Amino acid sequence: MIYGIWTFCAALLAFIISAVTGKFLIPYLRKLHFGQTILEEGPKWHKGKQGTPTMGGIMFIIAIVVVTMISTVIYAFTGADLVNSFFADIPRECMFIFCGLGLAVANGFIGFIDDYIKVVMKRNLGLTAKQKFLLQFILAGAYVYFAETHIRNTELWVPGINAVIDLGWGYYVLAFLLLVGTTNAVNLTDGLDGLVSFVSLPVTMVFAFIAYMQGMLDLSGFSLGLTGACLGFLLFNRHPARVFMGDTGSLALGGAIAALALLTRTELLLVIVGGIYVAEALSVIIQVTYFRFSGGKRIFRMSPLHHHFELGGWPEVKVVRVFTAVSCVLSVIGLCLWLNAFV
Repeated sequence: MIYGIWTFCAALLAFIISAVTGKFLIPYLRKLHFGQTILEEGPKWHKGKQGTPTMGGIMFIIAIVVVTMISTVIYAFTGADLVNSFFADIPRECMFIFCGLGLAVANGFIGFIDDYIKVVMKRNLGLTAKQKFLLQFILAGAYVYFAETHIRNTELWVPGINAVIDLGWGYYVLAFLLLVGTTNAVNLTDGLDGLVSFVSLPVTMVFAFIAYMQGMLDLSGFSLGLTGACLGFLLFNRHPARVFMGDTGSLALGGAIAALALLTRTELLLVIVGGIYVAEALSVIIQVTYFRFSGGKRIFRMSPLHHHFELGGWPEVKVVRVFTAVSCVLSVIGLCLWLNAFV
């Protein structure tokens, strides 16, 4: 009962922690001159954002770490036997929440290294693509090992047709690609004030509901904590942004969302509820591929997709509102598909 109530309180606490952390972190980042560098090939009007503090993703990483730790303690103290619960049940029952937290924090650390190289070492591009992918591959490989040794379920649910397919070892390949792909897709979505946070709110709420209905209260609390942490961050990141999350935040957020899809066994549902991430990533892939094979021609005015609409005359705020509305619609569609299959 207590743990069930806490699941819903997690969002509020994460919001408060994220908001309070921002009050102290932003002035500190400004004092250290940890400002965002705007690339020359971006929209010209983005130059006004030059120097805005970045690495603000630290705010919601702190929030979800604290909420996760409290969740574990509450679970321990609500067990029938405190000693047995803490030393036996916690590793078993809270395995998923620590897996989700681990993927978020580890990806956030990769992003932190990337941001540090950009803002401190003054190398605008940060980690090279090869370096970043290598670190992400190692992390995804670690999850695949975890899944193979602890979860051992290679079945894949297909939304819409409600089929369940046993992929065998192919499932681990899918999990690997989903982790790396989602993390980078969320990172690509982070290009406008508040965009990736607003778009992610309905996504995290859907996964929180699914986890709750599956009886995974710890994972539901983690997802709602992520929702609250993003809301707290939006106090400072909505237009006009006073801080950017940087790769520290976007990679952490992407890792957490990928973990939620994997741990609730709704891998393909993420393609629907996270349709904005998919569209942003595909726009880059299509643009780069077409540019190379067409001798320099472009399909989009600019990629990722949100810049295409910006260059088409949409104000930044309109792009964010429309993308958020689309994300809400896709999340409702995805949730309806899940309810139709399992409720």
